[in-house]
Amino acid sequence: MKNRSTGVALGVDVGTSGCRVVALDRHGAVVAEARASFPEPEGEAGRREQNPEIWWRAVADSLARVAAELAGTPVAALAVDGTSGTLLLADETGRPLTPGLLYHDCRAVAEARRIAAVAPPESGAHGATSALAKLLHLLPEVRGRARHALHQADWIAGRLAGHWGVSDENNALKLGYDPRVRAWQEWLEKLGVPLEWLPRVVAPGTPVGRLSPEAVRRTGLPAETVVVAGTTDSVAAVLATGVEATGDAVTALGSTLALKVWADTPVFAPRYGVYSHRLGDRWLVGGASNSGGAVLLRHFSREALARLTSDLCPERPTGLDYYPLAAPGERFPVADPAWPPRLEPHPGDPVVFLQGMLEGIAAIERDGYRRLAELGAPYPRRVVTTGGGAVNEAWRRIRERLLEVPVERATHQEAAYGAALLAAGGVR
Repeated sequence: MKNRSTGVALGVDVGTSGCRVVALDRHGAVVAEARASFPEPEGEAGRREQNPEIWWRAVADSLARVAAELAGTPVAALAVDGTSGTLLLADETGRPLTPGLLYHDCRAVAEARRIAAVAPPESGAHGATSALAKLLHLLPEVRGRARHALHQADWIAGRLAGHWGVSDENNALKLGYDPRVRAWQEWLEKLGVPLEWLPRVVAPGTPVGRLSPEAVRRTGLPAETVVVAGTTDSVAAVLATGVEATGDAVTALGSTLALKVWADTPVFAPRYGVYSHRLGDRWLVGGASNSGGAVLLRHFSREALARLTSDLCPERPTGLDYYPLAAPGERFPVADPAWPPRLEPHPGDPVVFLQGMLEGIAAIERDGYRRLAELGAPYPRRVVTTGGGAVNEAWRRIRERLLEVPVERATHQEAAYGAALLAAGGVR
């Protein structure tokens, strides 16, 4: 960890189900932590939203518990990560004028069509779930009152620092920011976007201010604590692993399957759901499949998965050619909203069926990294695994056989840990 100052560094991870705060000492050891849960998001039929004040109360309470646990230990800095594409509009004082539309809110279909008509094909702002589509959807109801378009991490950092209008290069990607030239693009004006609402964008880890007096009172943290620009939750999770060499990759085996590989040049191919996040002068190139743990839980309970896994034979392939999906539709490595699940023939033996599904997800992972390589990213020289599936040793061996590179389990994988590393490196 590149600690440039004395004192601990704090990472704040804000998701959809809750938040977590961790404190790291200068050796990277966790010395305090706290969690808080959120109520379920509201909405149906593509609408998923939360009251931003829920986020703030949970974050402030968690920081206060960590501050009490640290008992006066100096705190050098903190950084916040949030879910990519989650957006709200606020007035000049930072007061929310809209709910936070979450990363998977897809109501802005008409707005996405408007974006597609003017945005370059490589822009990260395409799609109904993009932050830009959400901004356009919310704009009519707050025009004349709003002043700031803020991502989830931006708004929390603003509450902590006491000022608004700053974002990081990773969160800003889906709002129409171009990280290659480090600027907002002129085509945004064709959509009627109020350019004065757009944040000033800085590199992740850039100091943006110290804690405000209100934040000091609310959390009990020292007034000297520096707030640094954060990142998205997925990038923070990669930072947590410590993987950083070109060609190193991180696979997140969660409800879905997310792949990221370090590269020296960016790759943007929205038709395959492939984007690149900038960190300094290097890039995390990645994509995410709809396959993953969610489809496994459609067919097996957690107890059955644990019981059957011990009987798998990773070195003896089943020969089953599955494409495990919970429902039709795929984003990456193929992009087809009608792409069908393939889980036939059923062998009758639950152990063989489970192994066939694990092999199918591993094949999607292999094809995903091959797709990234076809588009210009390096094929992994090794893969580090995060997420719930990382603990499955039989699955690791299956994946290692198909990927033909070493596959390892990450020592650290929590996004809050990665955000804390970012805070430590961001202190000037």
